[in-house]
Amino acid sequence: MALAGLLSLYFSGLALGKDKDDGDDESATPTSTLPNIYLDLRTNYATVPANALSIGFSNPSLFSALTTLRTLASLTDLTNLTTRPTLPALSSPSSQSVGIDVPLTVDLNDSVSVYGGFSGTASRTSMSDWSAFTISSWNVGLQADVYQQNGGSIPTITLQSTVTRSIPDAPLATTSLNTILEFDYALNEDETRGFLAGVQYTRVAVDFALAKINPNIVGYVGGYYQWDNNWKLTGRFGVQSFGGAQLLNLTPFQPFTQPIVRLDLDRMDDNDNRLFGVTAQIAWVPKPSYQLTFRTPLYAVRN
Repeated sequence: MALAGLLSLYFSGLALGKDKDDGDDESATPTSTLPNIYLDLRTNYATVPANALSIGFSNPSLFSALTTLRTLASLTDLTNLTTRPTLPALSSPSSQSVGIDVPLTVDLNDSVSVYGGFSGTASRTSMSDWSAFTISSWNVGLQADVYQQNGGSIPTITLQSTVTRSIPDAPLATTSLNTILEFDYALNEDETRGFLAGVQYTRVAVDFALAKINPNIVGYVGGYYQWDNNWKLTGRFGVQSFGGAQLLNLTPFQPFTQPIVRLDLDRMDDNDNRLFGVTAQIAWVPKPSYQLTFRTPLYAVRN
């Protein structure tokens, strides 16, 4: 609904602007164009080791974390609990997940994008076979350049915020807010190479009074290089600090502070629209958790 409202206001502005121009000069050629509109289709594969929760960079990678938490919750009956009983130590199995994210994305201009869509997943653990593919969550978000470098000495500042709501098949429904603040300092006028630095903050609320996921913070530095053939390589290297998670009177997922690495290889067009991308992420949680993502945008309008 929020996305639809923003689009309505935007297209109304385009229409009014066009009418005004037509009134001023019948022979004038309209200069306004439709924004980029596309499905930013992302296909994910993730692994999570036993007794670990993985959130990592950005968020729909959270789907693997929720799969792990729900698997652990299924080991006991949560529906009849009103107090914190004393339970034996619980351990979660290792897991694998395959997911697809389908956000409808609209680039309103060079600085602002809005998006909203859904995610579907299938998963397996060391204790169970692959589950059926189901819609697991919906999300809505905004990305905006708060400041653009444009050849100056102050880096571009980008803010991205995403709200994700799970659609559970178990008692543990969640709502998460993922916010990223990134600084991009370009080394040339074409902005084809430069340095990055940023911080990501993820907060997850669980719809169950006896379960809690503490905040996750990632701080990172990196850089990027884009060749003349429009292939672009971006690397981010940082530290992830996770506050742990509680279930009933236990803390099955302990806090940790560990390294995290993300590499992006993208094929761009001459106007910096992404045509294809692949992302590889390794997060130590504290054992390695892997995620591979393929991005294949489907454009309805591409400027």
